[in-house]
Amino acid sequence: MIVEKPAPWELTGDAYIMLYRFSKEFVFENGFLEDFQKNRFLGYFGAVVLVDYHSSDVGPYQELLFIPGMFTFDWQKVFSISKIYVSTLASAENGQENWGIPKEIASFKWDNYLEKKTEVLINTQEKAFFSAEFKEKYFSIPVKSSIFPFKIVQRKNDDLLLTQPSFSGDICITSVKKIMVNLNYFPDISKVNPLITFKLKNFVMKFPSPTVKKKYF
Repeated sequence: MIVEKPAPWELTGDAYIMLYRFSKEFVFENGFLEDFQKNRFLGYFGAVVLVDYHSSDVGPYQELLFIPGMFTFDWQKVFSISKIYVSTLASAENGQENWGIPKEIASFKWDNYLEKKTEVLINTQEKAFFSAEFKEKYFSIPVKSSIFPFKIVQRKNDDLLLTQPSFSGDICITSVKKIMVNLNYFPDISKVNPLITFKLKNFVMKFPSPTVKKKYF
């Protein structure tokens, strides 16, 4: 039985963030958009994010998510997640219940090496569907979400849920290579070059309760 952990949550960990400018064609063909997202898609900047949560309200877990770009909801420009995997059932069920995030379960192999290199391999149904290798470059600088605040919107039944996370940590530029993707499980970003890739190290993140717009859909 999964213990319910309502928002707000506080999480710590490390994340790799790949920023992209996906074409509309790529997003609609490969982005796993839900119906509520299709007619609200704006574009601009999207992202693929890999996270190793060292602690959370449901314990440590790993995560892979795809943000196609920006959308327009409630007269705001916001982000929305169209595909996401996590490594624990507790994270999946609470993420869906608290914020409407459509989390699925996968198995993560996350290896950190002394030369500031990280390799990640993700499996589902006994089949590898995503892998990537990252290497830190240059030095780290402090960063806070107050520099570029953002909101995430998701759908839960007929309601719209808007959430504004906050975080602080250290950021550094990284390189990424050896990306492998099975497009049946995740958007095939192996054929798209990221604008920039960076690592957010030793972050502290707060995920508050969402603002709920009842019967929005």
